[in-house]
Amino acid sequence: MRESRVKVALIGAGGRMGREIAAVLAEDPRLTLGAAFESPHSPLLGRSVSGFPEIVYEPLSESALKGCSVGIDFSLPEGLRATVDAFRSARLPLVVGTTGLSPDDRDYVRKAGDEIPILWSPNMSLGVNLLAILAGQAARSLGGFDCEILEIHHRHKKDAPSGTALFLGEAVAQARNQLLSQTGVFVRHGLTGEREEDAIGVMALRGGDVPGDHTVFFLGPGERLELTHRAGSRAVFARGAVTAAAFLLGRPPGFATMADVLLGGERPEE
Repeated sequence: MRESRVKVALIGAGGRMGREIAAVLAEDPRLTLGAAFESPHSPLLGRSVSGFPEIVYEPLSESALKGCSVGIDFSLPEGLRATVDAFRSARLPLVVGTTGLSPDDRDYVRKAGDEIPILWSPNMSLGVNLLAILAGQAARSLGGFDCEILEIHHRHKKDAPSGTALFLGEAVAQARNQLLSQTGVFVRHGLTGEREEDAIGVMALRGGDVPGDHTVFFLGPGERLELTHRAGSRAVFARGAVTAAAFLLGRPPGFATMADVLLGGERPEE
């Protein structure tokens, strides 16, 4: 049974998300781990991956991808382009879950879609990506309502607000024909004056071991709508990444997002 499953190349296999993905692949009926990659300087090189004793960590190369049909990348931004180039050379589809990408990095990933099927999302949770779709729909329907976004993450998270909160803010801004870079409010302190009509507030809380909570508020006269997603563990992101990898199999070259996975490649009407 295991030999019949499609083999996945996992980049960044030694990280927290890499280990979560390996665990999900161990139980997946469609896909299995085919190769596990780490940085050339990683102390994990040459060691086995938990649950897959025959697979070893190794530096990424086109030849090392032989036998694999799709890749999942949860490594670091500095290695992104080398990873994309290797998959372009091998003509293999790639799921990119690496966060902290610059606009130029995102453009590099998008451009790779001219040659291979490639998917990137700041959050691989199916629920979060559905939340972004619903937030956009609510923004279009609730004209005149104020929008605020609140996110909560564990005490060790280094960036704020989260990439997911910004992703949700961008979904609302796009639905309003705005740019989050122009209408986003990320700090409030002191005598700030009245709230600007078109503002989108994005606020961050940190503490404990919260994997990630996100709420989009729409506040109008006498009523408010709250759309919330709570992640119970990192496994939800791993399952989403594996689902995305299965989605890319057999597809033509092109750039995709998790919205395509949810909607079967059919985009909602703007």
